Amino acid sequence: AEEVLKLGGGLIHYSTDYVFDGRGTGPYREDDVPAPLNVYGQTKLAGETGVGHSGAAHLIFRTSWVYASRGRNFLRTILKLARERKELTIVNDQFGAPTPARMVAEATAMALAKIFPTRGMDAAALADRQGVYHLSAQGRASWFEFASEILRDVAGAARIKPIPTSAYPTPAVRPLNSVLDNTKFRERFGLSLPDWKFGLALCLEELEVNGER
Repeated sequence: AEEVLKLGGGLIHYSTDYVFDGRGTGPYREDDVPAPLNVYGQTKLAGETGVGHSGAAHLIFRTSWVYASRGRNFLRTILKLARERKELTIVNDQFGAPTPARMVAEATAMALAKIFPTRGMDAAALADRQGVYHLSAQGRASWFEFASEILRDVAGAARIKPIPTSAYPTPAVRPLNSVLDNTKFRERFGLSLPDWKFGLALCLEELEVNGER
């Protein structure tokens, strides 16, 4: 961010739903007070603060439960384990909005096109809309519901058993509610991501085309 300021440019920074503690009952808004539960959330919040205080023109996009048809992520892990095991135990009391990485990238590009419709990068134009925005899929799902939807049409897939977070302890505490409110992004840019099931269907279709499903 400091280097971008020296160059007179602009910065897109991606953050996370994990800046919140997950104790809220509804979708989190940008002005809700952050309270990260783990080191990942703490460092991402520190990144947001550093970018915000740098003086550089910036957009900070908080997203959630990001996955893709490539790389290591929940989608590909579930498909792999479903072929190797007869039963999977998946947490059913943590909620978020599974969001495809490709849609985050596309929404970012379209938002920038709104800011710079006829010319190249302009730090002043970016600064006019700078700030924190939530950018995630619509809807709400548990990890169990996400996994169930991934395997819904997979013949011979493993049986999925729902379990509470308490039955699957991890070194890092995770928020129970990671749902984000995307109203601000929609109002400022006239854009929104579709429901999480729609995004998943497109990602599964991509895997099928590539012969990986």
